[in-house]
Amino acid sequence: MSAEPRINDRIRVPEVRLVGPSGEQVGIVPLAKALELAQEYDLDLVEVAATARPPVCKLMDYGKFKYESAMKAREARKNQAHTVIKEMKLRPKIDPHDYDTKKGHVVRFLKQGDKVKITIMFRGREQSRPELGFRLLQRLADDVQELGFVESNPKQDGRNMIMVLGPHKKKTEAMAEARQAQADRKAERQRDTAAEESAEEPAEA
Repeated sequence: MSAEPRINDRIRVPEVRLVGPSGEQVGIVPLAKALELAQEYDLDLVEVAATARPPVCKLMDYGKFKYESAMKAREARKNQAHTVIKEMKLRPKIDPHDYDTKKGHVVRFLKQGDKVKITIMFRGREQSRPELGFRLLQRLADDVQELGFVESNPKQDGRNMIMVLGPHKKKTEAMAEARQAQADRKAERQRDTAAEESAEEPAEA
């Protein structure tokens, strides 16, 4: 089935409940009269409620309506927040520098409003020491608790141990904050440029 409404001569009913261009209720009129009014106003007759009895039709510029609807849908998609699950892999005996680097990535992901799947990879004899992985995951969760929470507790999955951290901040909030920070940085750069140009202007004799 097509999602497109029927318009003008594609409407096949004897009468319609007509709505005027400004949303005013005209009432139930014969289809021929509704089409005549559409021509007078140089507008389209658009069926907006096909299941009503009689169907509800409105006088409008259908091309403009379609364009505006497409723009609204595009804007909504643009602002839609897609929660992404990022993954970070660690070894049970990770050295402090590597741990700090990995933790930095986790912090960045959580600040962006994304979930983070932490995977501890065990090799060889390390598999007999699952408590090492558990302690490491617990430490990481404690280190980032201001930004995220444990959404899925540590669990063994074959040779790996997995935990999922969820962000306290919603994705939409993170996106809005990032846009605001970008706008602030741009404004600051413009102020700096203006100040530099002002300082370079020669003083009048």
